[in-house]
Amino acid sequence: MIHPTALVDAKAEIESDVEIGPYSVIHGDVHIGSGVRIGSHVVIEPYVTIGPDCQIFQYAALGAVPQSVKFEGEKTFLKIGRGTVLREFVTVHRGTGFGGGITEVGEENYLMAYTHVAHDCRTGRKVMMANNATLAGHITIGDHATIGGLVAVHQFVRIGEYAFIGGKSAVVKDVPPFVIAAGDRVRLHGLNSVGLKRHGFSPQSLSALKKTYRIIFRIGLTLNEAIERVKAEVEQVPEVVTFIEFIQSSSRGITRQ
Repeated sequence: MIHPTALVDAKAEIESDVEIGPYSVIHGDVHIGSGVRIGSHVVIEPYVTIGPDCQIFQYAALGAVPQSVKFEGEKTFLKIGRGTVLREFVTVHRGTGFGGGITEVGEENYLMAYTHVAHDCRTGRKVMMANNATLAGHITIGDHATIGGLVAVHQFVRIGEYAFIGGKSAVVKDVPPFVIAAGDRVRLHGLNSVGLKRHGFSPQSLSALKKTYRIIFRIGLTLNEAIERVKAEVEQVPEVVTFIEFIQSSSRGITRQ
């Protein structure tokens, strides 16, 4: 299952059914779970854990030291969740000591060719990043979010669950869950209604989210006024609660229309 030209450190922990392609390099202090398939010319640096059933295509590079002038060689980590696919030339860096010590790519993510995930980022479950999408450091991406091609996300930004970021966008502020955002700089373009319907959100939840979105972003209220009105007038289904809590917890500020 390991090609004879691959270089695998004896200290690497590799399950018996892992496939490793030609000329790949696996350093020590690496754990690779069952069912993982690694293509040719892949480099996996120390302190990387790869969950079961991942697929890593040729020329991906995982676990390199962060591109941060504050990094001083401390022991930090990268974790790749179960069932994630990393396509050609994907790069994902380890965390930093000052940023929490770990970069984490969640379960069943799909990172297309040339995407980059920098230090201390965390992505949720079933996140999709299209070709050349780039995350700077300390970014958090919620479950089921989609990041379009050629998107650049500023450090410390949060992108909420089920959000959709259109291609060739620059994201400099937090993007709430359940919305569509696009542009340079990004602006909101309504709810991600098609995506929410595809994921089985109920008509009740969709109706409540539409009312919430309209009150917060379309009738000219201050943010605090809008939130109080939502709490008074909109049914507090879980999605509305999530939406409001995300906005109230923002430190960078929220992307607006």
